[in-house]
Amino acid sequence: MPLLQHTRSLALSLVVGLMAGTALAAPALLETDPVDETTTGTVTAPTRQTVSDPALANARLRPGVYPAQPVPPEFAVGPESGESAPLDWSVGLRGTYLNSNGTGSFVTHVLPRFSYTHAGGFATIVVDGSADIAKTGGQDLPTLASGILSISGSAPIDAVTTASASASIGLTQDLPGTAGLSPSIITPPQVFTGGAEVGVTRQFGQFNLGLGGGLERTSYGPTNRSDTGLTDNSEQNYWAATANLRLGYQVTPILEVFGEGEVQRDIFDSPTASLGVYPNATNRSLRAGIAGKWNNIWSASASVGIGERIFDEATLGAIRAQLYGAEISYTPNSTVKLTAGLETALAPAGADNPGNARIQYTAFSNAQYTVNTWLRLRASANWSNSELVGTGTTERRLGLGAGADYVFNAHTSLNADYGYGNTDNSNGNTQTHQVSLGVTIAR
Repeated sequence: MPLLQHTRSLALSLVVGLMAGTALAAPALLETDPVDETTTGTVTAPTRQTVSDPALANARLRPGVYPAQPVPPEFAVGPESGESAPLDWSVGLRGTYLNSNGTGSFVTHVLPRFSYTHAGGFATIVVDGSADIAKTGGQDLPTLASGILSISGSAPIDAVTTASASASIGLTQDLPGTAGLSPSIITPPQVFTGGAEVGVTRQFGQFNLGLGGGLERTSYGPTNRSDTGLTDNSEQNYWAATANLRLGYQVTPILEVFGEGEVQRDIFDSPTASLGVYPNATNRSLRAGIAGKWNNIWSASASVGIGERIFDEATLGAIRAQLYGAEISYTPNSTVKLTAGLETALAPAGADNPGNARIQYTAFSNAQYTVNTWLRLRASANWSNSELVGTGTTERRLGLGAGADYVFNAHTSLNADYGYGNTDNSNGNTQTHQVSLGVTIAR
């Protein structure tokens, strides 16, 4: 017992020392995990309620947003609990040291999050919120690097029909010096998003039919640059309306074959300064695939299809790409969870990026292993390749990460992470090493 108490005392001293170091660090620039405009991230804590909004599930496909390391802090949620309560919350304090191409810097993060679940009566409703408040040594005031508030609900209409709806608002802003940004960017733009989706699913014998639709708004704040001063990004602001249809056939109780189609209409606020025309476009996609689930241990899906983005302006033409999608999850017991997947997206290029559109392929994997009641290990890997249509350039990113959670008691844990990132784009090649250490207090 004295040895265990001594070990915990040393760990707490290390955390306090690191936090003090961030406050005294010389002015520096730091990369932070980019977070989707509409979500907190792509890795979800296994013991927390999450929102089933598809826009949140596809965070890594958003324009200008790529996987980053280490594993997002919200994944390190502290000790597991068998209790069930309507309100769940956690607060994390994390100190991070980053070395990017030989330049080191510190940042401090405060990471509050909550989830409220109402399960009863006619519908199940989940309200979810989180934020990342960050401060580097060179900043006088903290920055809201990300914030998200969302609500989702589902309700059975009858024995074979279910309706669902979701809505969310969010804000994200990279810290100066984020890997992949132009070195001339002093203050990256704020990105505001908001949207809502509705859907209904119905079973007809062995057939499963799903209908959905949504509306989303994306707007960008100005960019402060050392070469051109304050840059207006309003030409990238747009509305997106979507409609989708999915039809599946249950071949066996385990396997289902399916086909799905989606139409998305993008309407921009203003014409581009470079071309003087509105880049309004219609996205159309068609996929076919197979999905399976066995005893809550294995779940997998794979699909292939074709997508095209057709611009209203004839001079911009049309973009076509093969669409690939796959995801597999393996959870043999409560101590092991493995996931991997591949995704494809057609999207606008985003602020501070050249080109008329972006074709992005992303592969990812995550692993979690609970060693015992006081130690959990985590690892992740991701890769993305984006083609900026109209420029002949590409962006490639690679991320590797590993982390651990050490549980002090039922509500407090020590979280440590290491991550490696490699970014190769028109701004050059950037290699980063990031080490994070912090404490999470959970309900």
